[in-house]
Amino acid sequence: MAEKRYLILNCDDFGQSEEANQAIQELLDGGYVSSASIMPPAPYFDQAAEWVRKHPDVSIGLHLTFTSEYRKIAWRSLTHAPSLEDAEGFMHETVRAFEEHARLTDVWREIRAQFARVKLSGVPLTHVDNHMGSLYGLETGRSFLPLVFWESGRRGLPFRLFRDVAADDPLLSGVAGIEEKLPKVVALADVLGAALPDYLLSHPYASVPGETYDDFKTMLIQKIYHLPPGISEIYIHPATPSEHLKSFLPAWEKRVWEYRLVQSDDFRYALKDAGVELVTYRTVKEINHRSRWQGLRHLVRTK
Repeated sequence: MAEKRYLILNCDDFGQSEEANQAIQELLDGGYVSSASIMPPAPYFDQAAEWVRKHPDVSIGLHLTFTSEYRKIAWRSLTHAPSLEDAEGFMHETVRAFEEHARLTDVWREIRAQFARVKLSGVPLTHVDNHMGSLYGLETGRSFLPLVFWESGRRGLPFRLFRDVAADDPLLSGVAGIEEKLPKVVALADVLGAALPDYLLSHPYASVPGETYDDFKTMLIQKIYHLPPGISEIYIHPATPSEHLKSFLPAWEKRVWEYRLVQSDDFRYALKDAGVELVTYRTVKEINHRSRWQGLRHLVRTK
């Protein structure tokens, strides 16, 4: 029998805007997606948290947020640490600026503050991930992943990474040195008790030149049919259309496409036809958790 193929379809940026909240709430309520990730520093966090409290069975992750990329809706850190904010007092606009300026102790305090705000809001968490990949060290090599693994593992929460790289992923497979670095990072996650999905399948955040909605739908459906065995995650940033969305988000059209696409009959049929089961991060915790001792042995061997 062929190994089962599971998919986590996660909505990022819950709490960013009313448009994001409306789309994510509809998709969760309709069972079109697996889960969503909530942003404690974002302006519509309280609105998102209030909805989650009324829907306690949904799967919600902490979207650890250290960047604020849209100036018209910019947000501040919870701890107001100077190293985490720019000259205007907002979180850094780019990942590079964050990596270059953030102090380790300030990052750790902010991580704990974001966990604390979610807990205080009454939102139970099923997983942890990271806005814009700011904690992965993608720009300068300055990674904060050990802190994240520690804080996730001590709470028994899985984290968004991947145990292996899908060979046909256009973004992740092209990261320099990933085949050498990944086994060490995965082993450290295992040692610190942070369970991981097997694969992370990415796609460009903005539309590529000449791309249409049908092109995008075809691409995402092809990913479904070529999903590798094990647990994969695809993340989206859906939003409902509005003039306000257009005013602050250059890639607004792609956000609306994602909102439409996962509700489409074609996408729903593809999941069923390909034999892909939609799951949450609860499945990662159940079947992908590794022994800390096994992780330690792997970590020693990969040094």
